Amino acid sequence: MAFSCFTRNFFSIASASSSSSSLQFRLPLARVFCVLSVGLYNTNTVSSYKTGCAQSHPLLPFLRSKFLSQSTAKGVHPTAMEGNASTTVPSIVVYVTVPNKEAGKKLAESIIKEKLAACVNRVPGIESVYWWDGQVQADSEELLIIKTRESLLQPLTQHVKANHEYDLPEVIAMPITGGNEKYLEWIKNSTRD
Repeated sequence: MAFSCFTRNFFSIASASSSSSSLQFRLPLARVFCVLSVGLYNTNTVSSYKTGCAQSHPLLPFLRSKFLSQSTAKGVHPTAMEGNASTTVPSIVVYVTVPNKEAGKKLAESIIKEKLAACVNRVPGIESVYWWDGQVQADSEELLIIKTRESLLQPLTQHVKANHEYDLPEVIAMPITGGNEKYLEWIKNSTRD
């Protein structure tokens, strides 16, 4: 088992250390027990902690990825954070940058009117540094954070390209892997099929 292998390796490191350094292993060892006690097979529980030893353990990202991939392989989808997620659809967050506040407001409103997204957050005052025309460029921009259905990515991308000032607008998407089920349901109900 991964748990026994992990703890056995950790114990052998601790026991091989000198007595003066054994004090150094007490806190990490306590963290290991805390991580194990919260139940790594329930990755939703571990990832929901904001503070405490489970969050601060340096091996937690490795453990999360290992056991999250195992739970996904067994048919447990991480989107089901609360209860039954059958009322939601696969959702994404899409980032789009715009040159200024007016362009951001216009594009955000058109996306919502077309029901291509449930919500668009406008984040002003970002500074973008990028490679363009053979040199480094820097511009002030506004970032649009768009929450929508995964199935609407293609029509959303086309809408942005048709209504954007840039020749090559940024449209990048990331999956929403979990969250408030009621919010995810609201994304579904606020967007077109």
